[in-house]
Amino acid sequence: MHSVLVQEKDFSVQDEWIACRERLEGKAGAVVSFIGLVRERSDTGNVSSLYLEHYPGMTEASIERIVVKAQQRWSLLDVVVIHRIGELQPEDQIVLVIVASAHRADAFAACEFVMDLLKTEAVFWKKETGDEESVWIESTLDDVSRSREWQE
Repeated sequence: MHSVLVQEKDFSVQDEWIACRERLEGKAGAVVSFIGLVRERSDTGNVSSLYLEHYPGMTEASIERIVVKAQQRWSLLDVVVIHRIGELQPEDQIVLVIVASAHRADAFAACEFVMDLLKTEAVFWKKETGDEESVWIESTLDDVSRSREWQE
């Protein structure tokens, strides 16, 4: 079971956690979550906003593929991915990943896997606006390296 949402509105971690637990019906031994936030500073200086753009349909499909890869690799009971789009401010929530499994090792590994691949394979365009300029952000070398490690 899994859920993928791409949306402008903020999400409630508590509401998503409760919904996940209800779907699990007591079968999980571990639930791991990750919440990504907009940083106040980046390599280019202070960040005043982050704009995330997506291609409807294609973006969701790219995230679905990542989730399916995780489900094929680990024994998972539920995966939730919510990724926001639009104009975000420092400290705003960007992404939520929740992974449930019977065992913690699978839940931790799968959550990290999903996040690493979201950074390199999900179809998003990110524009960071700072004090002096706006720049389109690409995957970092570290992001690419972490994603490749899962392929080996």
